[in-house]
Amino acid sequence: TTGKKSIVLSSETRKELAKQAKVTKEERRAQIDERHKYLASRLADGIGLSEQQVEEAIISDDKFQLIEQFFAPSGLKKLLFFYQDVFQQKSNASLRSDGSTNSLLQKKLFITMGSTEDFTGTCAFFLRTSDKVITASNVSQEVNFGIFDCTNGNILQGLEFFLSQIMIPALKSQQNWGAVKEGLKNSQIQDFLYSVDKFVGTLSSSRQNIEEKIQLSKVDVDIYVGNLQNPSDYITAG
Repeated sequence: TTGKKSIVLSSETRKELAKQAKVTKEERRAQIDERHKYLASRLADGIGLSEQQVEEAIISDDKFQLIEQFFAPSGLKKLLFFYQDVFQQKSNASLRSDGSTNSLLQKKLFITMGSTEDFTGTCAFFLRTSDKVITASNVSQEVNFGIFDCTNGNILQGLEFFLSQIMIPALKSQQNWGAVKEGLKNSQIQDFLYSVDKFVGTLSSSRQNIEEKIQLSKVDVDIYVGNLQNPSDYITAG
């Protein structure tokens, strides 16, 4: 017989793991400079946490190195944070032989590549505007910040709101369009804004169609067709 057993870490092992985690956090804390504090202040304002809470989440994150890659010359173009409910292990929880643990659903801020975790809450993102190295003096000019809300996993609604209420008004009030001197009067700019408006309309209609969908229940077909032997059986099944 195979039974599930609980594997309890020894107190010495727990102490050693906690000691290593503390050392790692302190090493990262020593690396925190004005660039990290700028990110933390934007995150705190955007998702409603204190800067201390954000900083603690950052230095505890196993993807902390992505921040350094974002700051580097020609580094990562984006830096993503999810703030949402995740299952977190309870303190003093035992690890079972199947790898599961006693866990609790709690909100957590964490760094992500955006491709490995389901997005069900709030996404805070930083985007680079150039390949320059990000320094304490240029971080506010070279890095853009935004919030994308996907509460309850409603991605279409979140994207529709973000574009219609934030991005489009910002674009339509934009005065400087780089090499395009005429700005909003330029036909290409007008075509671009028209395309974005049209895309938001498509998002809205797609969302409404999905919300009004009919969910068909699954039927176990085998009970109807598993014992068909003669024409009358087919008629009964039909």
